[in-house]
Amino acid sequence: MSSDGPTLNDDSYAAAGRGSGHGHTHGHGHTHSHSHGGGPAHSHPLTAGQEAHAHGRRAGADDDHDDRVRPAAGHDFDLPDLPTAVDVFDTTLRDGSQQEGLSLTVDDKLRVAEQLDHLGVTFIEGGWPGANPKDVEFFARAPKELQLERATLVAFGSTRRAGVRAEDDETLRHLVDAQTGAVCIVAKSSEVHVVDALRTTLDEAVAMVADSVAFLRANDLRVFLDAEHFFDGYKANPAFTLRILQAAEEAGAETLVLCDTNGGTLPYEVERIVATVLDRFETQVGVHFHNDSGCAVANSLAGVSVGATHVQGCVNGYGERAGNADLAAVVPDLSLKLRVATIPPDRLPLLTPVAHHISELVNIAPNPQQPFVGASVFAHKAGLHTSAIARRSDAYEHITPDLVGNGTRFVVSEMAGRSTLAMKADELGLELDSDAMTSVLDSLKQLEYEGYHFEVADGSLELLLRSSTGWRQSFFELESYRVIADQGDELSTEATVKLRVGEERIVATAEGNGPVNALDGALRAAIGSRYPSLDGVHLVDYRVRVLDSAKGTGSVTRVLIDSTDGDRTWTTIGVSENIIAASWQALADSVVYGLLHTAGSDA
Repeated sequence: MSSDGPTLNDDSYAAAGRGSGHGHTHGHGHTHSHSHGGGPAHSHPLTAGQEAHAHGRRAGADDDHDDRVRPAAGHDFDLPDLPTAVDVFDTTLRDGSQQEGLSLTVDDKLRVAEQLDHLGVTFIEGGWPGANPKDVEFFARAPKELQLERATLVAFGSTRRAGVRAEDDETLRHLVDAQTGAVCIVAKSSEVHVVDALRTTLDEAVAMVADSVAFLRANDLRVFLDAEHFFDGYKANPAFTLRILQAAEEAGAETLVLCDTNGGTLPYEVERIVATVLDRFETQVGVHFHNDSGCAVANSLAGVSVGATHVQGCVNGYGERAGNADLAAVVPDLSLKLRVATIPPDRLPLLTPVAHHISELVNIAPNPQQPFVGASVFAHKAGLHTSAIARRSDAYEHITPDLVGNGTRFVVSEMAGRSTLAMKADELGLELDSDAMTSVLDSLKQLEYEGYHFEVADGSLELLLRSSTGWRQSFFELESYRVIADQGDELSTEATVKLRVGEERIVATAEGNGPVNALDGALRAAIGSRYPSLDGVHLVDYRVRVLDSAKGTGSVTRVLIDSTDGDRTWTTIGVSENIIAASWQALADSVVYGLLHTAGSDA
């Protein structure tokens, strides 16, 4: 069945505790004693989101009662009635780690938690104590090794099993033993899942929630209830889903979190359903969205727009299937666009570095087009765009990038105009006259036509711009190179380079596990003694792309090499029908760029 509204009658709603005595005493920065329904009183300080929930939505953007500092987004428009603040609950260490290909060691989990605390989220869900050896070790080490300054660590679990007393349930006992002050338990709130997955009755499912919350509260734990499959369950049987929330509230749950577990709910449905719940319950309401319909961020904003004051998600949107709501987008959308306080304002510029740091910790390459924090989201390529940006920074940027720790970049390609090149040259401290500008622009367009791709090869681009001013690298001059691959008992590769350094002719040979490795070894053997700083320059990635596969083995190939000196990282490019020649171009440019920026230390 489906319904547009709940079917609880007035008597059952009154029993849920509307006006049943939260006992909030308001005043920023003080400890509050408050209770939920008939549960024991809490004595922890209210979070910003709970304060906002207690006060109700603000009457417009400039309500004087909110003394928190919210950074401006650079926009001036009327805002809807919104909460003054929300609590940010990150679940990367549990829900996010369910992403295919993402596997965290215990050390990884501890380092991710440190980064989340550094960012300033309100809650960090650490995992499921007792569920696996990693989480057992994590919760054993966390009290000694995690010095959280801003966030509260939360242990995750489930309600008691059907037919088992709460005090005898192993999962609940692990939650009590986890040494966290707060726990989050998941409860089935969909009739289909209760009947078909748990194979129990709706009455027993409600009792499982009530007993579990009461048991945890009796052990002096703060309790969040994740109502799993809530939105699908509500659309099928709203009365049952609201009974689940009612049981949690009466037992003393601190926050009722409405979960879109299958990720199929749309924003208009979120607004209607969350508003209905808020009208019926006194307890703080939160939202948790998956991104299967591409709406997780939009749904989170929709929930807050009608009064939710607790938002769950993962930095970078990690999670099973299509992932969870990306907090790297939810947080700035709320703070900068809607002026709803989330993380502390002085932590907002940490969004980009923290998002990238976490991506390194979980060993998943950052998405360059990820909103707000991606490397490409404030990068401008078309000449028309960059010329406009030069006059007004907001011409093609919806916020000032440094508000979230990102920055504007001007990408040079065949679409570039003079203004783009001028700004790029200015970044490098180069002065290009009109003739040089024309020359490099013509060269750029011809090279990109041939298959070069300078917007991803910043090192080669800088060398191209420098050469247009008459500069020529003087580190070495190539005479020739040769690569030989021998197939015997084992495959071996040998490379020889002949080159000049000043007036001296040098021949050097090296072996490697492939042609590029051998060429790199031979080049270093030839010039390394002249340039000791080259020891600090390392190749970190090598990528090949076939540009016109229809020609088969005669296709043009593009080679990209990423290198680092430990301080900066750069990319160089080579293009040729001969993959060895393309690799040499990229390798030689990489070494030249590295020496250009480090050889001063060899003087």
